[in-house]
Amino acid sequence: MLILALESSAKAASCALCRDEFLVAQSFQNSGLTHSVTLLPMAEDMLKNCGAALDQVELVAVAAGPGSFTGLRIGVAEAKGLAWARGIPCAACSTLESMAWGLAHLEGARLCCCMDARRGQVYAARFLVQDGVPRRLSPDGALAAAELADQVEKFGGESCLFLVGDGWELCYNEFSARGIPCRPAPPHLRYQSAWGVARCGLELARRGELTTPADLAPVYHRLSQAERERLAREQASSVSTAMDHLA
Repeated sequence: MLILALESSAKAASCALCRDEFLVAQSFQNSGLTHSVTLLPMAEDMLKNCGAALDQVELVAVAAGPGSFTGLRIGVAEAKGLAWARGIPCAACSTLESMAWGLAHLEGARLCCCMDARRGQVYAARFLVQDGVPRRLSPDGALAAAELADQVEKFGGESCLFLVGDGWELCYNEFSARGIPCRPAPPHLRYQSAWGVARCGLELARRGELTTPADLAPVYHRLSQAERERLAREQASSVSTAMDHLA
């Protein structure tokens, strides 16, 4: 299966072309330009340089979340645009599970994939590598580092926990303070890559869990700032109205 994968969930953007597990090509850019400027040209140039046409692609995989709200929308929109007219199925890949694939060669390793979600939280999920596959130990979610440490203490083992993602430092400080053995993954394996998205997408295809371009959508795991502010205004308005009725 020829897979085109897109990753734009954080500061860097990347795309990859894979044939099943085999990486044909990958392009990565962390230039500070917006993903709306970099991602699609990178994918088009990569396909051209490989002598591959989009019509040959059998699956479009994308990091669907969690991650940057804007980055996820850009990645998903571009995946939909590339796949829709050609009827190519899509894989809505967990960003965190895709990150875990970068360390799937470490048999028996415990992985904690954690992205900085700001506001004192991380997006996180835990995995155990078995038979070369990261097996999920917890669902994706947004939580405080202390809550994540509680989970690790309750369900973790004695082996060292590898921290993957840009939330590693926040988790490292919390875990170390509690005596939880942990260490960051090597820098070249620490962050998101489109190859991980492609590998996650292949597993979704094998499990029959693909989606149509029309149904492909980001998975945010929490409300955006605009939605939080709107709810706060609505709640404040409701309280004010109730006080007026009591007056």
